Amino acid sequence: MNFHKNIILLILIIIFPLNTYAEQSVEEIIKGRKSLFNKNYKTAKRVDILSKNLEFDDAKKYMLVMQNNYLELLKYFPDNTKEGFGTQSLPTIWENKDEFNALMQKSADDLIQLASLIEEVEDIRGTLKKYMWQNCNACHSKFRKPH
Repeated sequence: MNFHKNIILLILIIIFPLNTYAEQSVEEIIKGRKSLFNKNYKTAKRVDILSKNLEFDDAKKYMLVMQNNYLELLKYFPDNTKEGFGTQSLPTIWENKDEFNALMQKSADDLIQLASLIEEVEDIRGTLKKYMWQNCNACHSKFRKPH
């Protein structure tokens, strides 16, 4: 009996997030992803300052927030959200969907790695650039309209 309950729970966990995003309007999805990217930028600035001030415990908490946001962003680019509502996304996202998704996943993975090594590196600035800021720049240069 527990096996069946576990299967049902697993199915609900898999299906529920898909339905949540499927029921959102194009406007809600675009505004949602813009909000997540905006939060990540603000959070990255906090991580930068905290790390440079050697406040690693707090910086790591924010790294995990960013990491979760990148994983969440993977769900925010359905085909019907290419235009409108002030999106800054370029068509290259949908033309190179696997590359874009890989960059979001890499960004998330790099933040986990950054959290695991930030306290031990000598070059904090260079390490932040390698594991955090380079991913931001890679995305902006290929997948976002210039601003």
